[in-house]
Amino acid sequence: MVPIHLLSAICHRAVISAAIMQIITFQVHGKTHWGAVQKGRAISLNSAHAARGLDMFLAPTVLDFLRGGETTWNAARETLEWLGNRELPEVTFAVDEVRLLAPIPRPGKVIGIGLNYIDHARETGVAIPTKPIIFAKFSSSVIGPYDTIHVIPDVTQRVDYEAELGVVIGTTASRVTVADALNYVFGYTVVNDVSARDIQKGAEYGNQWVRGKSFDTFCPMGPSITSRDEVGDVQTLAVRSILNGELMQDGNTRDMIFEVATLISYISQGITLEPGDVIATGTPNGVGDARKPPVYLKRGDVIEIEVGNLGKLVNPVED
Repeated sequence: MVPIHLLSAICHRAVISAAIMQIITFQVHGKTHWGAVQKGRAISLNSAHAARGLDMFLAPTVLDFLRGGETTWNAARETLEWLGNRELPEVTFAVDEVRLLAPIPRPGKVIGIGLNYIDHARETGVAIPTKPIIFAKFSSSVIGPYDTIHVIPDVTQRVDYEAELGVVIGTTASRVTVADALNYVFGYTVVNDVSARDIQKGAEYGNQWVRGKSFDTFCPMGPSITSRDEVGDVQTLAVRSILNGELMQDGNTRDMIFEVATLISYISQGITLEPGDVIATGTPNGVGDARKPPVYLKRGDVIEIEVGNLGKLVNPVED
């Protein structure tokens, strides 16, 4: 069950038009559904589609929905329009009935960007990058917006938080221009790029970025994918982290060294971006590892991440 106050950030805004969608994956009554948040309700789009007398499945999963392109997206919009204010059993659910999962539980690729905010680069004591720093984060690290982060203290003692904007690709992108790059975006989400700093940067482990970033539970994501048209200017979003009620990071995407369009274009020069891939676009200053004294996640903590109007991650921390 998800308390209503935790979902308020994605549920208080009614869907204004059929062009706007907030896509979710959720569990209720022992079943997993994907669908949309609309007018304070969690909607199973497959069930709604079937209720119209159409095919049983609009798409099996969010990943399939994204891969279906405009045909599937338009069918989803038409189904939401048809549903309107109807309340149908096994189609519409009160938000406090459902457990939200990551909107894409297993993305094809999770691509991270290192040191993409000037103040964060400065706090780490390294030179300002002249090209984007790209790394991979295994999709098995992805968890939901309210799931538990496990810090595994017998393996790592320096687990850090990173508030980040996540970019969800909607259309296959290969060698695209900066000017055209945002046309390949379906929407945006919130990501916590949890990082084991002693493994990522420690001499003992040989600076293993992928391992240090890819522990199980090290990629909380959600609570929804907000479609690009609802977000507006993606370079004006507040990016914050709050640890046990204390504000730790308070940045804005306007302070990125490399803007979202630049990142998409740069990555696509040699790496094809596919529907459902997620780009975690870097974090502002205020990470725990750069503080004096350092602050690391530990059992009993609660770390919150919020980006603009995209909603909030609220993840407890355990061993």
